[in-house]
Amino acid sequence: MALLIIDLDKHIGDPKAWRDMFGEKLPDLEIRTWPEAGSLAEIEYLAFMHPDFDSLPVFPNLKAMFSRAAGVESFVQHPKLPKAPLCKVEPPGGDPMMTEYVVMHVLRFHRDMPGYQAAQANREWRRTTILRPEQRRVGFLGFGMMAKAPALVLKSLGFNVSAWVRNPRHESDVPIYHGPGQLGPFLQKTDIAVCLLPLTRETEGIFCARTFDMMPRGAMLVNVGRGKHVVDEDLIKALDSGQLSYAALDALWPEPLPQTSPLWLHPKVTVMPHVARRPTVAQLVTEIAANIRNVEAGRRLLQEVDIMKGY
Repeated sequence: MALLIIDLDKHIGDPKAWRDMFGEKLPDLEIRTWPEAGSLAEIEYLAFMHPDFDSLPVFPNLKAMFSRAAGVESFVQHPKLPKAPLCKVEPPGGDPMMTEYVVMHVLRFHRDMPGYQAAQANREWRRTTILRPEQRRVGFLGFGMMAKAPALVLKSLGFNVSAWVRNPRHESDVPIYHGPGQLGPFLQKTDIAVCLLPLTRETEGIFCARTFDMMPRGAMLVNVGRGKHVVDEDLIKALDSGQLSYAALDALWPEPLPQTSPLWLHPKVTVMPHVARRPTVAQLVTEIAANIRNVEAGRRLLQEVDIMKGY
């Protein structure tokens, strides 16, 4: 039984770190790193980020694949994607780094820190209305593992929190809106929108002039989903008109953001270089090992991707 790591060691850790950690978690699992694949028939698992499936051989006994990338839209429809279950390597309770990142930006906007920073630059002793948390409505677009944890933290601080998802579902923690028909009513009650959606045909460009106009005047956006969720030109127009107050963008398109992009120097935009979370080798190995144990015991993968849906 062998697992082949494809380029993950170039992004996080090194081959020795991966082997040592797997040695603690699954000592019977042989760890190989691409391109030193050895006998292809012995490889039962793959772990990767953004693989080039055109350059990979066929693995005849593959049982499962593990993707480090939060989004799989770039390869999930690849014609040479192996016919084996695919799962995302994410902690079941969300990532504390993502939670702190989302909460940080929501609190920054809630307390108008960009406005105070601008005032300080002008040596202005700025006194303005301060809203309490219960007066601020925070809406999450997408309510998976990465969204639920920060949503509950914000709720515990007194914010009015809701979420919008694709299909109907029951959540006892926050009100849930669903489907295209409820997007408008949801956005109309959202002062700070937090995007943690997967990127699909339906969600590409979801933040555009049409949806910005649905939001209360002066609303704010925190995008930790995908860069293509936002139409940049429409965002800039909404900010310049005052329809939106601020935007914090951790995901952009393309990445790295070109130096010519007007987003860099826009006074109402916070540009972050896709740094909301950085998992460690230990964290990734723990999740991969748990999934392998499930597969070997005949159970389901923990975060299996629905290939048809694309997430």
